[in-house]
Amino acid sequence: MNILITGGAGYIGSHIAEQLINKKNKIIILDNLETGFKKLINKKTIFIKGDITDKKKLVSILNQYKIETIFHMAAYLNVSEAEKYKLKYKRNNIQGTKNLLIACKNSSVRNFIFSSSCSVYGNVKGSVSESKKLNPQGYYAYTKYKGEEFVKKYSKKFNYNYGLLRYFNVAGASNSGKIGEIEKSHGHLIKNLAIQSLKKNPIISIYGNDYPTKDGTCVRDYMHVVDLANIHILAMNYLNKVKKSFIVNCGYGKGYSVKQIVNIFKKNKKNLSIKYEKRRPGDIAQVYSNTKKFQNLFKWKPKHNSINKIIKSAINWEKKISTVK
Repeated sequence: MNILITGGAGYIGSHIAEQLINKKNKIIILDNLETGFKKLINKKTIFIKGDITDKKKLVSILNQYKIETIFHMAAYLNVSEAEKYKLKYKRNNIQGTKNLLIACKNSSVRNFIFSSSCSVYGNVKGSVSESKKLNPQGYYAYTKYKGEEFVKKYSKKFNYNYGLLRYFNVAGASNSGKIGEIEKSHGHLIKNLAIQSLKKNPIISIYGNDYPTKDGTCVRDYMHVVDLANIHILAMNYLNKVKKSFIVNCGYGKGYSVKQIVNIFKKNKKNLSIKYEKRRPGDIAQVYSNTKKFQNLFKWKPKHNSINKIIKSAINWEKKISTVK
């Protein structure tokens, strides 16, 4: 198949490319390299430096390469930054997604797989299923909600099927050792812990310890990036075979609090200091996945659903990139 990955030089996009290349597909990557990295781009792909705000370029790529499947990963994703710079997030996450969808008019695109977020649900007690009424709290969550709405709307106009994948928290790195998370600005807990693991006097910030949760810190569902990338391949195969749009949660169905994750990490790094900061704007108290619909649809079992494995893989990756510098 001819496949376009927007944001393919980013953390998750590069893992999807790595798995697709093994399946003999023709992969086109579009990335503006603002939060993506050249070193994450698979050499067997065709790389185009560009932006989803460039409508003409999008139309040209879809037509020139006769794209059949789009994995749309290009997005700004810092929750607290989104509260400060709403226009930046609106232009890229909302308008950029709309540009890409409009470019699908009269193209060969049949599948559109959209990287959404569990933040569209807002605050939830216990696990959350796909049927829950959406209630985005922060601006980042709102941009993902609007993206989903556009994907649904234009699917009817331009006759493509879609998969909306609502990610929970993503961490870890590829088994190949070639790719992992590089960007530090997103404020991801396990990435931050991995960075601290290499320091003599590690220190980690916990944002908010007064949430209505067991220990006062946020609760999240952490998924290994290799499993998440694998779900994208499943999603594409499902759309090719069943030709029916769907929405699924991508998580393991188990919630860990920030404090729990930090305590697991502390077993290996006993001198870790914890610094409590005030809550970050846009953060919600807790959300973890109900995986029933996902299991019924895909009959898939994760290979890396161990929190220790995820943390270890993130630390190993951090060691590797620190020695390369």
